[in-house]
Amino acid sequence: MIEAIYHSDCSVTYQRPLFMMPVAAGFPSPAEDYIEGKLDLNKHLIKHPAATFFVKVTGNSMTDAGIHPGDILIVDRALAAVDKNVVIAVVDGELTVKRLRMMGDEVFLFPENDDYTPLRIEEDMNFEVWGVVTNVIHQL
Repeated sequence: MIEAIYHSDCSVTYQRPLFMMPVAAGFPSPAEDYIEGKLDLNKHLIKHPAATFFVKVTGNSMTDAGIHPGDILIVDRALAAVDKNVVIAVVDGELTVKRLRMMGDEVFLFPENDDYTPLRIEEDMNFEVWGVVTNVIHQL
């Protein structure tokens, strides 16, 4: 389920230092010598600013895909959805996040959690792919 929808604001930039040296999980080394430049996450995460939205996730149906309750998804509505994309879909007026599966003439929305069952899209359902999920943001 989707808790909230937010529009992207690419007019704001927060350029942070970008370190080009691999980070070891052992003894720390002075990093100041390895600053390559500045990194603006808008440039790396948002390809189509006018068509990009953020949605906040509720529910556990996508946990095996690394999508957890409270996560923020970056959704690009300019991308055409293809088989196996994680998408935001509208099914009978409700937004949901699932993996799109196209099998022959049939369309399914698959959860990524064995506690949930796939949803076969029937002809009488009001169904639309609202956008393609490109990134997930969550805290560790």
